[in-house]
Amino acid sequence: MLKLRYIGDEILRQPATDVDSFDSDLEGLVGDMMQLMHESDGIGLAAPQVGISKRLLVVDISSMEEESQPAAFINPVIIESSGESTLEEGCLSIPGVRENVTRPEKIILKYQTPSGEKMSEPFDGWMARVLQHEIDHLNGILFIDHLSPIKQKLVLNSLSLA
Repeated sequence: MLKLRYIGDEILRQPATDVDSFDSDLEGLVGDMMQLMHESDGIGLAAPQVGISKRLLVVDISSMEEESQPAAFINPVIIESSGESTLEEGCLSIPGVRENVTRPEKIILKYQTPSGEKMSEPFDGWMARVLQHEIDHLNGILFIDHLSPIKQKLVLNSLSLA
């Protein structure tokens, strides 16, 4: 049974390692992560958030964009980005905190599917934002790291972590 990890947990600050085994264990992990994400009312979840230091994330923004389907991204790398957008973000690993974050509006993502197929695909809007947020997790970055130092301190103080 997977459990969410919260701010202060060391694994959230460590870069994750590449997935190199595309097997039934990986498919099971993807399914378990999707289930936990849905149970937690999230729209994205990265493996480090459940204590697994692997470059794997799941996304389901169908609550925001009807045509969107739940998806898993293995070993994702942003190879290009453009534009700029500022929107409010939250994080399952930092409950109760929502702040405006500026990110590129469009990205081109290179990744693998759970079966190992190599893909390269453009994303924009909410999908681009959620992918960037989750890829940050794979790199040991939290969304509050994109805030000004003063705002970060206020957030951490509100969590009693400063």
